[in-house]
Amino acid sequence: MRVVFIGDIVGNVGRDTVKRLLPWIEEKYHPNIIIANGENAAGGRGINAAITRDLYDWGVHGITMGNHTWDNREIFDFIDDESRMVRPANLPAGSPGKGSMLIKANGKELGVVNLMGRTFLPPSDDPFRTADELIAELRKKTKCILVDFHAEATSEKIAMGWYLDGRASLVVGTHTHVQTHDNRILPQGTAYVTDAGMTGPRDGVLGMEREGVLRKFLTGLPSRFVVDEGKWTLNGVFVEIDEATGHAQKVQLIRTDEDSWIAT
Repeated sequence: MRVVFIGDIVGNVGRDTVKRLLPWIEEKYHPNIIIANGENAAGGRGINAAITRDLYDWGVHGITMGNHTWDNREIFDFIDDESRMVRPANLPAGSPGKGSMLIKANGKELGVVNLMGRTFLPPSDDPFRTADELIAELRKKTKCILVDFHAEATSEKIAMGWYLDGRASLVVGTHTHVQTHDNRILPQGTAYVTDAGMTGPRDGVLGMEREGVLRKFLTGLPSRFVVDEGKWTLNGVFVEIDEATGHAQKVQLIRTDEDSWIAT
């Protein structure tokens, strides 16, 4: 099975980039399933129904979220009925939506789990124990499982990779928007990367206009962050999975931008 994971989609630039480059991704990587993190897709905060439909129409098969899940209140109108979207599974009990799903596309089945870290992020339940429960359930249906661990601390992400080695096919970190070059396959067969990076404005600060971010750092005063509209970048991960074992056979970073991209 070939899977592409697209890092955090940020704002209008991120959405336009996904729309423009998905045909290139399909031609280059021949993915059976494409998953994308969409928690920043609507103006940098949250997602709405129209953007969700657009991502599916363009070729994304499933959407993961993160700590900005509830920033756009429109999500409350549709997340309970959305079978192809997951929010962090370790949010408080009773939260709308679900934290895991089974994506079926092109004759393949991929289990997807979304978790959120507890270091420097809002309070949540234990992501490690939550992972135990959800992966055990998904493995009754498929051995191929992707875990999006939306976390701030590198150490927490690496710990999750080791904790799930041999039980997940891919543990990919999101949230920090900066792609890390530590992609590897762990000893028991789990592909791992600390952060997939983001898809959106390349020359801002994590996708936001530089001026507002610099103002906050320089003055310590509140500052309104606005999504940048500059040149684009697309970051993600490609993984090949042995369907018989669920083990990763290959993990490769995807990274291109407006200056370096050449359609082939």
